Amino acid sequence: MYPLKRNRRLRSNEAIRSLVRETIITPNDFLVPLFIVEGKGVKEEIASMPNYFRYSLDLLENEVKELWNLGLKSVLLFVKVPDNLKDNKGTEALNPNGLMQRAIKTVKNICPDMLVMTDVAMDPYSSYGHDGVVKNGLILNDETVDILTDMSLSHAEAGANFVAPSDMMDGRILSIREAFEANGFYNTGIMSYSAKYASAFYGPFRDALDSAPVDMENVPKDKQSYQMDPANRFEAIRETEMDIDEGADMVMVKPGLCYLDIVREIKNTVDVPVAVYQVSGEYAMLKAAAEKGWLNHDAVMMEQITAIKRAGADVIASYFAKDVVKLLNK
Repeated sequence: MYPLKRNRRLRSNEAIRSLVRETIITPNDFLVPLFIVEGKGVKEEIASMPNYFRYSLDLLENEVKELWNLGLKSVLLFVKVPDNLKDNKGTEALNPNGLMQRAIKTVKNICPDMLVMTDVAMDPYSSYGHDGVVKNGLILNDETVDILTDMSLSHAEAGANFVAPSDMMDGRILSIREAFEANGFYNTGIMSYSAKYASAFYGPFRDALDSAPVDMENVPKDKQSYQMDPANRFEAIRETEMDIDEGADMVMVKPGLCYLDIVREIKNTVDVPVAVYQVSGEYAMLKAAAEKGWLNHDAVMMEQITAIKRAGADVIASYFAKDVVKLLNK
């Protein structure tokens, strides 16, 4: 007996597949990470992230224009700070004329409608490469939160639309939200890295910003005392709910592919937008495999991005954003 219901009817050609497709990728899905350096005329490729670059502010203008013309409307800024400006308290992060503050103004001047999010963390500014103040082999939470709060205010004053605390310190969302309210930044948003795991996929990013923990006595050799254990699931929900209660407007899961179960759990639990960061290691692995001819770059890239959105991501921070949108526009 032959089946009356044949599911393959809805897969028989591209027209019907497109008509019934459940997950659609558009430029509006993406948040584009941008790496900024001092200098002029600088566009330097990151060795462990092929075809991804650090930009000086003058060339950042060209990149922002290209992103906007492609339909990419949101950026997430990171800065590579010179070693001579690093210390244990991230002092340079509060400089009103610092690289981050100037980068925010550069983007807003060239493209006022571009949504600008900023990384809020101490590791690019830390002489120890940690997301917090180091003392006697420990990462101090409350002292770090005070610095992160001042950093967030500095970004808001420079014109950032959103700050994105990526440090995983306890209580920093409440502190930042209260500071914004007290200083009149009622409409400045917070996208919290709520479920940021202590992942092995961050290596190329740390190369990009020279922000890896240093190997010194009385300095923690990794970030496991504040980033989450990859083995934990319920903790991610608890962290996320607490950040929302403290005033986060959006929440993030980081990394992406290995944590899509967490994305779905959180999406099913909360009522704010959920972002996913497809991190540098995920990008680098595909680039390397494609260079070797082992994988079809574009096909795997689209499969990964689709999986992230299908899992529940409302926003995807991805180094593939330009590649995806150029492919969509063909």
